[in-house]
Amino acid sequence: MSSRRTISVLAAMAVALATSTSAFAQGKTLRIGMTASDIPKTHGQPDQAFEGNRLTGLTMYDALTAWDYKTGTKIMPVLATEWAVSPDDKTKWTFKLRSDVTFKDGSPFNADAVVWNVQKVLDKTAQHFDQSQVGWTVPRMPTLRSARKIDDTTVEFTTSEPDSFLPLNLANLFMASPAHWRAKLAAVPAEVTDPAQRSAKAWEEFAKDPSGTGAFTLARFVPRERLELVRNDKYWDKSRVPKIDRIVMIPLPDVTSRTAALLAGQVDFVEAPAPDAVASIRARGFNIATSQSAHVWPWQPSLLPGSPWQDKRVRQAANLCIDRNDLVALNGGIAEPALGMMRSGHPWFGKPTFKLRYDPDEGRRLMKDAGYSDSKLASVKVITAISGSAMMQPLPMNELIQEAFRKCYIDVKIEVLEWGTLFTNWREGPTAASARGANTTNVSIATIDPFFALARFADSRMAPPVSNNWGSINDPELDRLSRAARTTFEPEARDIALSKVHERLVDEAMFIFFVHEVAPRVLSPRITGFSAPNGYYIDWAALDMKPE
Repeated sequence: MSSRRTISVLAAMAVALATSTSAFAQGKTLRIGMTASDIPKTHGQPDQAFEGNRLTGLTMYDALTAWDYKTGTKIMPVLATEWAVSPDDKTKWTFKLRSDVTFKDGSPFNADAVVWNVQKVLDKTAQHFDQSQVGWTVPRMPTLRSARKIDDTTVEFTTSEPDSFLPLNLANLFMASPAHWRAKLAAVPAEVTDPAQRSAKAWEEFAKDPSGTGAFTLARFVPRERLELVRNDKYWDKSRVPKIDRIVMIPLPDVTSRTAALLAGQVDFVEAPAPDAVASIRARGFNIATSQSAHVWPWQPSLLPGSPWQDKRVRQAANLCIDRNDLVALNGGIAEPALGMMRSGHPWFGKPTFKLRYDPDEGRRLMKDAGYSDSKLASVKVITAISGSAMMQPLPMNELIQEAFRKCYIDVKIEVLEWGTLFTNWREGPTAASARGANTTNVSIATIDPFFALARFADSRMAPPVSNNWGSINDPELDRLSRAARTTFEPEARDIALSKVHERLVDEAMFIFFVHEVAPRVLSPRITGFSAPNGYYIDWAALDMKPE
């Protein structure tokens, strides 16, 4: 972005911020410069990937479960207190619910509310079914089929097959208020008679005035400009009532503008700062927090007919022809070389026999064996975004890869999409028009749980439009290994089963692995209590701000 454009963006933002000066003066206000280009959906199932979950999911809503805020490595109860799979039928799960929780509108959270929230994304015959929420939710819990009330504090979930991942996946289903939605539906003008249109209008109005059970509530919402949340003093978990009074979110997808806004004092908190500004950021007293983020930044190749990636030798060569340390340096040292989907010390890493390393000579040998040379290049087109959740610096990174791969007989064309479009195509696949003819996609991958990290790619049934097996991996051995992991309910045995899945994904070079993102967040020196051990779940209740 040009300096003139940067100044223009900051000037516009300054005007926007000035409109809320009085609100800021009322207490502790945290201003966030987002990587997303728009405010994530506020109706209870956020878009914009995990940035959306963090900003409009985990703030205004709760799920039945969540990843532990202290360790980031295990699931903890939230609106559910306990759960168990049936010993007689492992497609049945019983969840016990809290009995002392109400939504923002005062209506009770109970088993009826849970069933209603499952129906909003699974039951097309339900009055409140919302297709717009399906794409961001169902791929994250693909085996869930229904929920049934047993009593006010007990729900039974049914899955299509035994699935030990379900309690982990339910951390992505946020609970919205049925009573509040019905009030919005009742207020839809009578001239809107089509049931689907009335339902869509009710969800539209719900998003402007949402009602969840979360620690924050919506105060002001201007699409593509700002979202303001205020503390919920009546939050049901009294130990986690927020210390800050207000959160202001401002979309700043351009890394230069985002970093400049931070240095100009316009925002207090940003993700993914400009790498060349790291020294200046630290010199001005800002803190840069990182974590062993469960995120990998790869290329996902299409294995469909006509793709050069169908040849394992080409996939392996690509994994050998890039110096991952160059990508780390490009990100100002705020990244780590990837040796697979997981970090090498992770219990799911296993012992792959194909070692990811920088060995361009071996890469060229493999390419020649596959029939390629300086005069016959493998043609690759990758789609990426200018920014996005955990995407770091995607365009410069892809340009570096493009140059490196040319030396290994791989000709790379890069097409930049808007982050939301790229993310949506992740479920649509390479044959969809939104892929623009690409045979490779570059989406940062959350590896926080077994389904996110492995099963949604290794299982052939997860090919588009079911979930995110974008490249249509169809490997009988991976299917067998994935099934074994999914149907193993004892944690240690499941870890071993998952390591076998990961070993084969690496050995077959099903992805081109580059670096692990380390969730860099730049924090004003005023911010205290920041915690995000796995990079995804920020403990908003623990944040505090020193007086100016």
